[in-house]
Amino acid sequence: MPADKHASVHWEGAGKTGKGQISTETGALKDYPYGFASRFEDDKRGTNPEEILGAAHAGCLTMAFAFALEGAGLTATSIDTKAAVRLAKDGPGFKIDRIQLELEAVVPGVDEAKFQQLAAGAKEGCPLSKALASVPEITFKATLKS
Repeated sequence: MPADKHASVHWEGAGKTGKGQISTETGALKDYPYGFASRFEDDKRGTNPEEILGAAHAGCLTMAFAFALEGAGLTATSIDTKAAVRLAKDGPGFKIDRIQLELEAVVPGVDEAKFQQLAAGAKEGCPLSKALASVPEITFKATLKS
């Protein structure tokens, strides 16, 4: 059942003054703008690769946790996950040096120990966590809410 998922980028111009558009096959992003300002200068009129990566990681973790709960005979009322991806200077270039993940969930019938076990397992088993294992610091906080 493996299937490739597709995204594309069109760019025009130089690195600092150029502009790009990001698209995904589902249309979730269609010619969405990005450039130097939206990546390095906090311009909110465009996106950047790091926030897209964070959204993907949070989405992957959330779904992995929902499946872990299901496997344990549990169902969440709600799961909310945040990801913060830091792009840091690395010599003449840049690198992603930290990802912070925070998951909060309402899960009827689970105790704290089981919740933490399932959350940690979901974080480790999520395909994006595996793909991003080379990031030097990945933190994870899971909070069971009532």
